[in-house]
Amino acid sequence: MALHKDSYVVLSDGHKMPVIGFGTFAPQKVPKNLAEEGVKVAIDVGYRHIDCAFIYGNEVEVGRAIRAKIADGTVEREDLFYTGKLWSTFQVPEKVRPALEKSLKDLQLDYMDLFIIHSPIEFKPGDDPFPLDETGKFIYHNTDIRDTWKALEECKDAGLVRSIGVSNFNHKQLELILNMPGLKYKPICNQVECHILLNQSKLLEFCKSKDIVLVGYSVLGSSRDERWIDQNSPVLLEDPVLNAVAKKHNRTPAQVAMRYLLQRGVVVLAKSYTPARIQQNFQVFDFHLDNEDMRSLDGLNRNLRYVDSTRWLDHPKYPFHEDY
Repeated sequence: MALHKDSYVVLSDGHKMPVIGFGTFAPQKVPKNLAEEGVKVAIDVGYRHIDCAFIYGNEVEVGRAIRAKIADGTVEREDLFYTGKLWSTFQVPEKVRPALEKSLKDLQLDYMDLFIIHSPIEFKPGDDPFPLDETGKFIYHNTDIRDTWKALEECKDAGLVRSIGVSNFNHKQLELILNMPGLKYKPICNQVECHILLNQSKLLEFCKSKDIVLVGYSVLGSSRDERWIDQNSPVLLEDPVLNAVAKKHNRTPAQVAMRYLLQRGVVVLAKSYTPARIQQNFQVFDFHLDNEDMRSLDGLNRNLRYVDSTRWLDHPKYPFHEDY
């Protein structure tokens, strides 16, 4: 498909999602006001898709930035696509809507464009986002994900959200929802880690076959947050093959890493709080990777996950035992 800065995908429910989103996660040590500044810069540059989550702890700041850009006439609310996420301690059906309403209140928005289940891995319901027992082990919970999904459908019916989807699900977990009796709305997307070292080709193929959009996070590697990332993992943007392709096109490695995913039909989330990079990352619409470029980048896949969730390997809903 031809891509330009206003490019979007039409979701299975008829709504439109811009193909590039601005990611707002940052390690804990990063001051929250940088999220506010970053979102303002991103909207000025042309981003119309903002990806955030309750657990990032910055929805107040992100909401402030969105409202500032609406107030100064840069955008209207309808121009923006806001994604929020249901945290793992709110998956019991009766906690879903209050969690969404809390985020909307923090954002000071009337509705979200998209609300997704952050992860199939569920913790004990309550206000502690990472509940531990007295021995320091995570306290798990195991709601039937289909019951959580029904509660999301009700939020959509109530007009609090326009589209609903999931994140970090494997194909079997997606099928559980797709095949559930009385399904009203199917997930419009599955947001997962996706980049040249983890290209998700099987999951992408599966999602395309079900008219589910694959949204990629950590597309440039990762923020290398010590809490989540193995500090010895390779730095994605230093990959020699990626750099050779970037040189050939006179582009940055980040621009090529994003363009590769866009050409495969993945919606990409780009994260940076540096204004120059926020702008650079959006300049991916005016060049094209040829078949040879795509093949050499395909060859980099090694199923490497930056985001380490192995601490929850023993969770009944741990998604990554499956091949895809």
